[in-house]
Amino acid sequence: MPKTNYKGSAATREMVEEQIILRFGEDEAVNYDPYKNVMTFNQWRRSGFKVKRGEKSLRSVTFVEVKDDDGEVVRKYKKTVHLFCWLQVEPIKA
Repeated sequence: MPKTNYKGSAATREMVEEQIILRFGEDEAVNYDPYKNVMTFNQWRRSGFKVKRGEKSLRSVTFVEVKDDDGEVVRKYKKTVHLFCWLQVEPIKA
């Protein structure tokens, strides 16, 4: 499995884990690893996988910092991130 660039908090991890439980069950929640098997659409594509037709994303949030020229944070905002579990993707056939 490819490795993700996950930098989230325990709260965002729990948010995604709850969605996995609802969609795929408790057994799959045990396999959930935000560093290895849940990624964005583009991260899966770069890793040689495509999202299966009809799959709906899992939702998470991240906080984006906007910095000025001196590197000081001038604004921070919340952004929704759409993720897909490894069960929702398949290898891209050449």
